Amino acid sequence: MKDTQAAINRLHIIVDGLLIIGAYMLTFPLRFYVLPYVFKFMALAPGERFYSFARYLLNLFPLVPGYLIIYNICGLYKPRRTHKVFKTIGSLIEANLLGIFYFSFLIFIQKQSDISRWFYISFGIINVIFGIIYRLLSSRIFSLMRRKGKNLRHVLLVGFSPSAQSYIDRINANPEWGYRIFGILDDEPDGAVKDCGITFCGTISKLEEIINENMIDEIVVTLNVEEYKKLGKIVRICEKTGVHTKFIPDYNNVVSSVPALEDLGGLPVINIRNVPLSNFFNASVKRVSDLLLGTIALLVFAIPMGVIALLIKCTSKGPVIFSQVRVGLSGKEFKMYKFRSMRVQDEESEKKEWTTKADKRVTGIGKIIRKTSLDELPQLFNVLRGDMSLVGPRPERPQFVEQFKEEIPRYMIKHQVRPGMTGWAQINGFRGDTSIRGRIDHDLYYIENWSIWFDLKILFLTIFKGFINKNAY
Repeated sequence: MKDTQAAINRLHIIVDGLLIIGAYMLTFPLRFYVLPYVFKFMALAPGERFYSFARYLLNLFPLVPGYLIIYNICGLYKPRRTHKVFKTIGSLIEANLLGIFYFSFLIFIQKQSDISRWFYISFGIINVIFGIIYRLLSSRIFSLMRRKGKNLRHVLLVGFSPSAQSYIDRINANPEWGYRIFGILDDEPDGAVKDCGITFCGTISKLEEIINENMIDEIVVTLNVEEYKKLGKIVRICEKTGVHTKFIPDYNNVVSSVPALEDLGGLPVINIRNVPLSNFFNASVKRVSDLLLGTIALLVFAIPMGVIALLIKCTSKGPVIFSQVRVGLSGKEFKMYKFRSMRVQDEESEKKEWTTKADKRVTGIGKIIRKTSLDELPQLFNVLRGDMSLVGPRPERPQFVEQFKEEIPRYMIKHQVRPGMTGWAQINGFRGDTSIRGRIDHDLYYIENWSIWFDLKILFLTIFKGFINKNAY
């Protein structure tokens, strides 16, 4: 299997190299013979000439290896069996943005001032398109192969704990990952071990024997916390046999899904909770994107918001905008704005309950704007003010926060980031009168795995999943 994975990586590198060359060569006729007729601003000025095709080809020699190095730095050649293809595409776009800077640097040091700037911008776009098509196709092909029992990695589990069962469930639910569990070793097998659907191979003492007699690609250690004293011996056996070893801790309900390690004078220290947005640079990038995209969204929706406001004013008594106290970043309260979708009621009555299906308080216009989430549009002002973000966990009312923080473990972690107009939980159906635990699980996944690409993915999916939702009453 190691040889197979190495061959796959070499294939990716070769194909990427060919795609870069193909995109570069295609860019020349497009830039100088096609695009100027479509986009007049790309046309050459009278009397202006461009370098010959042969001159442009000279840049390919440093360009291709440079791009491949950048691709490797961005992790495009790491095994990505369990990664969503969207993450790979995000890494590809990131690599090509860096590649454009690299291309610009090449032109600068060679003093090629007459190289068309539109040429390398066009090249970058075409190269991204080629790369996305290739990765979508290869991902589909490998998924089909693995479902048919090819390109598999054979895994041996050592120890049985709740984390072992979670691992088995995920492997069984995702055959496209290409993992096949060979068996499980455990010193104190009980009914759960024998009923988990995996072959029981004996006690942990048989580990070295089984590795030597079978084709095992990975060892996954899933011991109970009480058995961690055996971990050192297990790792020594695995390293002696040269088998790749992974460790799944039996305290996933405590440690972040993406734990951050610190080096304390050679002593590894695990941060219990990894929050990428606690980093100043990440938080700044997110805030700038909120201001930019929030302003654009406000301009785009200005007319629809005006129409909605007029309809509300004409069809029911009361203010157009409804404000409600919610809990946001660092547990601070703020007023969140919405278009009013219910009859006016006193504050105490409004605090008593959530909105439910067929709620009699909802107005006729309110039913429409709630179902389509158009009532949320005034929260764009909250985004610009800094109370909220475009993407993040949905904020809750103070009385429910007090209730849930006692009932639901890790609930308050959501207040380590700004709340959002939309979020990972919302596009997965957890909004309105749905499972709070399910919502928190999705919020925590977002908080621990934040990236600007993840935000863009959620915003994109909101168009298809977030506006109209059966749980929005």
